[in-house]
Amino acid sequence: MRRITAWRRRPWAGYAVVLAALAAIGAIYAGFSPQTGRAEAEGTAAAAQDLGNGKQLFNKNCASCHGLNAEGTKDAKGKPIAPSLIGVGAASVDFQVSTGRMPAMNPGAQMPRKEPIPPFDTSIKTDYEEKEKREAAEKQKAQAEKNLADLRAYISSLGNGPDVPPASAVDPKTGDVALGGKLFRTNCAQCHNFTGQGGALTGGKYAPPLNNSDVTPTQIYEAMLTGPQAMPVFNDTTLTPKDKQAIIAYLVQTREEPNPGGNGLGRIGPVSEGLAGWLIGIGLLVLAAMWITAKKPKKLKKP
Repeated sequence: MRRITAWRRRPWAGYAVVLAALAAIGAIYAGFSPQTGRAEAEGTAAAAQDLGNGKQLFNKNCASCHGLNAEGTKDAKGKPIAPSLIGVGAASVDFQVSTGRMPAMNPGAQMPRKEPIPPFDTSIKTDYEEKEKREAAEKQKAQAEKNLADLRAYISSLGNGPDVPPASAVDPKTGDVALGGKLFRTNCAQCHNFTGQGGALTGGKYAPPLNNSDVTPTQIYEAMLTGPQAMPVFNDTTLTPKDKQAIIAYLVQTREEPNPGGNGLGRIGPVSEGLAGWLIGIGLLVLAAMWITAKKPKKLKKP
């Protein structure tokens, strides 16, 4: 104890204690920092790999029309062939690719909805009874979802744009159906019909139907957010996220509503109802009247 006390009384003892404490702190920090750095390096490497996969998918399926740098292309006369994708955002990519509109096989006035190509087909059924088929389908679906996510990430890295909405923003159960009906009739019914049946537009274009269950709430939200093809853009200043969710709730409920009269006749309004009334109802009455008047009475027999 006397030696320790004497050592403590020396003038350099305080410096020695400080140096020992700093060395201990440095050793502890060095023990933990490599793990954090390694995790960050692994995350960076994984993100770079995902972007590399997205770029490879873009070069294979999209670059022939949109250009190697997604800058868009024009023909010899300067007429645009495909628009630039810089700044369109993940929501636009997700909508166009998940609905099969892109890649476009036969460009025309408007790209129709079709089955997505296999690398991006996330609608694969996985409810097989056989374990091998089910596992293979699940693996294929997971790869398609990853491919679509990587493509979105690559396009987003070229320029910021609207992102894919979260699941909570497209849940139809939490939307105001009454408000959605009012907003839909005000902003959408002119093209899509008041029940979402769709309709023809000018120049060979058309408003696609929205009453099909294949049209997901996420795709409806993305269409309003990005304004694909002939559709105008309804950004968050025009229609708030709450308004978009209300429109989705209205469309989903409209799909599930029964037809009290029996046949819905396409739910396109009085045109189809009037046509059915004239051709079927009044037509049958006219045929019945013609049959009655054309029938000759039998001659009465003498007793």
